[in-house]
Amino acid sequence: MTESFRRDGEYPQGPQQSPYSESPQQNPTTPVDSAWPPPPAHPPYPPQPHAKKKRLRGPFGLLAAVAIAAAAVGGGTAYAFQELTGSSTTASSSTSTTVVPSSKRGTVSGVAEAVSPSIVEVNATLSGGSSTGSGVILTGDGEILTNNHVISGASSVKVRTSDGKTYTAEVVGTDAKKDLALIKLKNASGLKAATLGDSSGVKVGDDVVAIGSPEGLTGTVTSGIVSALDRDVTVSTDEGSQQQQQQQQGGGSGQWPFEFGGQEFNGDTGSSTTTYKALQTDASLNPGNSGGALIDMNGNIIGINSAMYSASSESSSSSSSAGSVGLGFAIPINTVKADLDSLRAGGSDN
Repeated sequence: MTESFRRDGEYPQGPQQSPYSESPQQNPTTPVDSAWPPPPAHPPYPPQPHAKKKRLRGPFGLLAAVAIAAAAVGGGTAYAFQELTGSSTTASSSTSTTVVPSSKRGTVSGVAEAVSPSIVEVNATLSGGSSTGSGVILTGDGEILTNNHVISGASSVKVRTSDGKTYTAEVVGTDAKKDLALIKLKNASGLKAATLGDSSGVKVGDDVVAIGSPEGLTGTVTSGIVSALDRDVTVSTDEGSQQQQQQQQGGGSGQWPFEFGGQEFNGDTGSSTTTYKALQTDASLNPGNSGGALIDMNGNIIGINSAMYSASSESSSSSSSAGSVGLGFAIPINTVKADLDSLRAGGSDN
């Protein structure tokens, strides 16, 4: 057996013995005619732990493979993971959240569809007239954010939602220095709250959408870009001056005088004023858009529209020259978020 075994060439010739076992002659317990080497049922080696890696199966294995492949070509991992998992989280310049359906992401129609239910029309009754503006739903039970100049001095406030329902509202808090006000609807529930973004990430040239009620046209949608950042906009903080301007301009428009660059627009701001940093946009804004939303393409509120330049004339014959000329301003949403606690506690007009 030994000579035949060596002639088969299974082990090299020479004095070196097989490393696996002793020969049958050296092991008296092994029968001479038994098979050699031992059958596979008794392997000559001890099993090697972790000799074979466990292969990932199922969706997690697929996702890992896709993510690695996307990383190899650069920049696509997050998008690939999002599309495969169905996640609606998208990185953007303003926030990591999106409320726009994935099939309409980045479109004006998608933003309008997603956000319009969160925008309302605000009608304030004044001692000598009325004021119409817009508002943004903050909570499902009816907290509404708007401009202070829309409801300042109002004896009553009515709000109409996008589905046509009308609610009575009470003023919770105001901040004339930031031109912000918080009102609360009575007996409201199930409203769609807006998603507040992050205005610190907004860049000049970003696409934006504006939604509001210009001239009482509820749910009007316009679009444009962010034209500039940190514009110093000056508005009146005097309640009497606000009411006078609203009455002189026919009430329902809600047009609001402001100063920018040393010039006054839309009337006299009066002697008591305040200045805030604003986002400038060329999205068409008209009287009545005040208090409405400036929105990024993911559907996040990045500003509250507060002032717009309207080239108007006192002569009715030249009324065709009135309207938006692409100079609008919005209070950054980060300014708003920093003021919410104060507004909920009653605000401050000092």
